[in-house]
Amino acid sequence: MSHKSLVLHSHQTTLAFGERLGKILPKKSILLLKGDLGAGKTTFVQGIGKGLRIDDPIVSPTFILVNEYYQGHLPLYHLDLYRTEKNMVEDLFLEQYWEKEDILPGITVIEWPERLLHLPANYLKIDFFYINNISRQIILTTVGDFSFDLIKHLN
Repeated sequence: MSHKSLVLHSHQTTLAFGERLGKILPKKSILLLKGDLGAGKTTFVQGIGKGLRIDDPIVSPTFILVNEYYQGHLPLYHLDLYRTEKNMVEDLFLEQYWEKEDILPGITVIEWPERLLHLPANYLKIDFFYINNISRQIILTTVGDFSFDLIKHLN
């Protein structure tokens, strides 16, 4: 497990960091985003979408749970579990996004992963913390075989 901490000073720097990360993430990457409401998780996913060259607007799938985007150089699967309970999540079979071979391999980003009953074996966890109204601290933690080399040069 490796850690890296960064400060994102604005909405634009959050988008830009997500975009830089989106450009280098390999297929089958899984990102778990944790943080309070309004902490910048969806803004960060919008940046990842830009990095993947997705033109469609990326919006939070809070009420539908999953948005799938296929027009980028890799698919993006954006899951938001805010409105779910742990006992509901098991019946959704969300692990298909990172375990099944019949799903087109892409990038899976999960907001509110603490609702999952079972975590993937390898992922990048990103915790978002408020510093003030516009700045956030993020802590990136690699778990399993997720390569820290991908993120160590991102400042």
